[in-house]
Amino acid sequence: MDILKSIMVAASGLKAQSGRMRVIAENLANTDSTATRPGGDPYRRKIPVFKTALDRELGVETVELDKITRDRSDFGTRLEPGHPAADDKGYVKVPNVNGLIETMDMREAQRSYEANLNVISSTRRMVMRTLDILRA
Repeated sequence: MDILKSIMVAASGLKAQSGRMRVIAENLANTDSTATRPGGDPYRRKIPVFKTALDRELGVETVELDKITRDRSDFGTRLEPGHPAADDKGYVKVPNVNGLIETMDMREAQRSYEANLNVISSTRRMVMRTLDILRA
């Protein structure tokens, strides 16, 4: 694999993981949101989906963020009788977002981002070393 191809593959990974981190950040930001009216649904967790894409110009497969799906798991409930969205028993639906899972997903995305960044940095160093050798 030549140098340009490795950089392009790593760059696509950076972009995909950046999109993933944006989705996770949105999930975390809405952890405590609730519905605005009785019987309404609160924020539903989003899940990023990746796909491979063929870069015909370079002849390599890259990764990209395909679509963002909704987590179909059940909402939780919390007893808050005075809340405007509370049902007749005083329960409010809360998002199906688990902060611990989102934090772990964010950590994994961050590590993948860093790995792709290291590929680009290493490739750059190899190019610089090659140029130094050729100058000598």
